[in-house]
Order: sequence, then C-alpha cells, then structure tokens
Amino acid sequence: MTNGISTYGAGKLAGDASLLSTHRVLRNTYALLGVTLLFSAVVASLSTALALPSPGLLLTLGGFFGLFFLTAKLANSGWGLVSVFALTGFMGYTLGPIINRTLALQDGGMIVAMALGGTAVIFFSLSAWVLATKRDFSFMGGFLMVGMIVALLAGLGAAFFQVPGLALAVSAAVVLLMAGMILYETSNIIHGGETNYIMATVSLYVSIYNLFTSLLALLGIGGGEE
Repeated sequence: MTNGISTYGAGKLAGDASLLSTHRVLRNTYALLGVTLLFSAVVASLSTALALPSPGLLLTLGGFFGLFFLTAKLANSGWGLVSVFALTGFMGYTLGPIINRTLALQDGGMIVAMALGGTAVIFFSLSAWVLATKRDFSFMGGFLMVGMIVALLAGLGAAFFQVPGLALAVSAAVVLLMAGMILYETSNIIHGGETNYIMATVSLYVSIYNLFTSLLALLGIGGGEE
C-alpha cells in the first residue's frame, strides 16, 4: 500500500514538473516572439522609410536558411538569442522592399493594413483555440513538411519562369500551410513536443512572416489596377 502511494506521489510530482516546464516554455516563447516581432517591425519600418533595395531571392533564401540553421545550432546557449535577433532583423529588412512595392499600388496602404490585421486575427484566433481546447495537432507534421517543400519549389518555379498565376496559387497555399503551422507548433508546445523556446519562437515567427507576405500578395491582386 505504501509503495502504491509512493508511486502515485512520484507520478504526480513528475506530472506537475512537466506541466510547469510546458508553461515556462510557452511563456518564454510568447515573450520572445513579442520582442522579436517588435524588433523586426522596427527594422522593416526603417527599411521601408529608407527605400533600401531588395537583397534578391537567392540572398534572401541564403540569409534565411543560414541564420535558421545557425539558430538551431546555438538554440541551447545564450548565443541562440543573438542569432534569433539576427534572423528576425534580417527578415524585417527583407520586408521593406515588399511593403514599398505594395504601397506603390492603388490603395497600397489599405492593403498593408488589411494584411497586418488578417495576420493578427489568424494568429491570435488559432493560438487561442489550441490553448483553450488543448487539441493535439501533432498528426499534421508530415503533411505540413511535404506541403512546405512543394510550396517552396512551386514558388521558386513561379519566380524564375515568371508565372503570376502560379505565384498567387502558391500564396494561397502558403496561407493555409502557415495556419496549419501555427496550430501544429502551438500544440507541440503545450503537449511537450517542443521544449526549446528559441526554436518555438523561430517557428512561430516564420509562420507569421510567411502568412503576412502571402496575404500581401493575395490582397494586392487588384491593387495594381488604376
């Protein structure tokens, strides 16, 4: 009887420790995400105001993947935080030329505002739903990975071969994929699948970035009509 009580007590303590760890990862993730989004927005604003040139597709991909893998390597050290800000700052810089192109369209300011609002609504709604229901979306991992690879290849094809219709189709697909990524990553955090708040932050930041730029592309379809 005593052994049974001891086992129950040990199990309860382990469960409480796991719950506290999950809450800590979730809290740290959202705190770091908020700061990096603010930092990225400041860099994007400066890039937009100064009309800085676009780094180009290849440099953007190289910079993103290089800094992403560097962050993953340093995620368990203090340098991981430095790498996160380097990554989000670089991505903020790449937003400047994209926003300027959109602002040049008819009603460009409204398009940017709608994309920002849509991104915020989608992110907070999906995150709140997962946190409230505790639904497990781990089953989506394989599908999302394949979908992102296909979308990346299709997007590169649309850029190199100048196929506007394909580019818009990719943007629509990316909106759905990033919504799925927000569900997946939030679920992953609360169910203990992701225990590193730096990598969780990067995953959610990338989802928000891609969601915003894809909404800009979709909402700007009619923006070029004078």
